[in-house]
Amino acid sequence: MVGEGDRGKAVIVGGSIAGLSCAHALTLAGWNVLVLEKTPSPPTGSPTGAGLGLNSLSQQIIQSWLPHSQQQLLLNTTLPLTIDQNCVTDSERKVHSTLTRDESLNFRAAHWADLHGLLYNALPSDIFLWGHLFLSFHVLHDKGSVIVKAKVLQTGEVVEIQGDLLVAADGCLSSIRQKYLPDFKLRYSGYCAWRGVLDFSKIENSETMTGIRKAYPDLGKCLYFDLASGSHTVLYELHRKRLNWVWLVNQPEPEVKGTSVTMKVNSEMIQKMQEEAEKVLIPEMVKVIKETREPFLNFIYDSDPLEKMVWERVVLVGDAAHPTTPHCVRSTNMSILDAAVLGKCMEKWGLQKLESALEEYELIRLPVTSKQVLHARRLGRLKQGLVLPDREPFDPKLVRPEDHQELLVRNTPFFNDGPLSLGLIPSDCL
Repeated sequence: MVGEGDRGKAVIVGGSIAGLSCAHALTLAGWNVLVLEKTPSPPTGSPTGAGLGLNSLSQQIIQSWLPHSQQQLLLNTTLPLTIDQNCVTDSERKVHSTLTRDESLNFRAAHWADLHGLLYNALPSDIFLWGHLFLSFHVLHDKGSVIVKAKVLQTGEVVEIQGDLLVAADGCLSSIRQKYLPDFKLRYSGYCAWRGVLDFSKIENSETMTGIRKAYPDLGKCLYFDLASGSHTVLYELHRKRLNWVWLVNQPEPEVKGTSVTMKVNSEMIQKMQEEAEKVLIPEMVKVIKETREPFLNFIYDSDPLEKMVWERVVLVGDAAHPTTPHCVRSTNMSILDAAVLGKCMEKWGLQKLESALEEYELIRLPVTSKQVLHARRLGRLKQGLVLPDREPFDPKLVRPEDHQELLVRNTPFFNDGPLSLGLIPSDCL
């Protein structure tokens, strides 16, 4: 029952990694949770999504959520990313050379579906309402609760769910956020990202794999960035013999249709992309791109940092709270830390002091995520050679070696940590 004893009930909208992370953290804090997700079933085991990087703190947090017998699974389903290396591609000679190399990255590479499956399988299956499309909500001030309406997609039935807290884990296009910030708009970055995952398990000794391993000899432990004119690529290896690649290309803002910033593409678009890649990228990378099945297109958006993440009994987490560009490898890590801090605040204050718990969550997370979003924006514009207010556009073939240090992921604010309690926030963030 809602509000039974001191156990609050949280309704989480969104069954992606941010939502699952909140389910773990709030369950550990003694709360009942219910997760609403519009997709009809969990994507566990499917090829959904692409690669991501987990920093050391996120790794520790995830392992704390798993049963002791499953904690090794995180290491077993990920690969180390100990090196952050930036290269520059000479598009005319079709060769590349190293600009920077940092061997203290301490990340791990995961496939989205593998991490989602790990988190999902460690939760009770009965807390999920799959195939439930969130419609609306309203806060009952007199009863201290929130009512959520959702449509059961299989039957068309509209159901009402009552809880003590609504957690908006519904992504960068959050409809929950829109209720409080009706004029909010995402900011187009100036570039899009072609993405793909190449399964090389059956072509391990092929010319393509021999060539890419020669060009990028530290695959399996290195996060590679390769900068060219007006674009750059990202490359790293995933568990089970897969290569994750991203090609970011400057272009005008596309017309986004529907409710997603990810676009399925047709064969004509793919062929055109491959032809463009041949003009800019080294041949070894082009071969990987050409052999990848079902590449897809991401429109890259972020937003200026929000002034609030909490309203009444509603809290934003993950991309709903801080849409970001991918350059600091932060999106998933920010979602995991949001969840961990939210859980700690709920455990500390309890249901009876929910307002204090949410206030502390916001005080801890807002300064951190704001700095990281703005840093990722700057790094993205730097690597894409776009205009910045305080410097000339970055040209990796012309700048001084000391300027290359700006490219390193480790310069991200709160790179290796993130405060989990109010007492750990540096004074300059308050």
